Amino acid sequence: MFKSIVKYLVYLVLAIGFSSAKAGSYEDFFKAVSFNDAGVVQGLLARGFDPNSRDDKGQAGLYLAMRAGSFKVAEALLAHPGMRQDLLNAAGESALMMAALKGHADWVKRLLDRGARTEGLEPPAWTALHYAATGPEPQTVQLLLARGAKVDARSPNGSTPLMMAARYGAEPSVDLLLQQGADARLKNDASLTAADFAKLAGREALARRLAQAAS
Repeated sequence: MFKSIVKYLVYLVLAIGFSSAKAGSYEDFFKAVSFNDAGVVQGLLARGFDPNSRDDKGQAGLYLAMRAGSFKVAEALLAHPGMRQDLLNAAGESALMMAALKGHADWVKRLLDRGARTEGLEPPAWTALHYAATGPEPQTVQLLLARGAKVDARSPNGSTPLMMAARYGAEPSVDLLLQQGADARLKNDASLTAADFAKLAGREALARRLAQAAS
């Protein structure tokens, strides 16, 4: 009886120690992602930490690295054979989408070269092209279009990349989308066209140009 109790206590102490170590690794990992500390991340991965772990908001490390510009950490994560680059958060966002939104053209290319998915799991869904069109760098739009991204992809509310570019993005992104056949006549679920999106942003000259393209 006494031996059984001692054995149970030993197992309990080991289990608590393992859980505490795992919790510490979890905190260390996401802190390292935030501060672009590749050394810590590499050390954790070498000890068996899962590169696809999510934080308490469901965000994967690679997505957070793209959001924070933690490119040394991103390098360490992508070098891991178990890395899954297309993990989506609760909003359906991937690392590729965040790289596109932030205008990290080099990383958009690298992720595409690794086979990153440009579309959502099931349409309608936000796509990497929507995010690129919203961002500041037309090159990301060009890269995605060259890789076959759907120019008139519909988001859950029916918005297209052209609409996002018209309100938030760079005008050269608008031009690229139009050159690739984006349909300026389309309306989203609120019956708004790309020209309407431009008007909402106070971009009157662009709105007139888009209205003409829709006529």
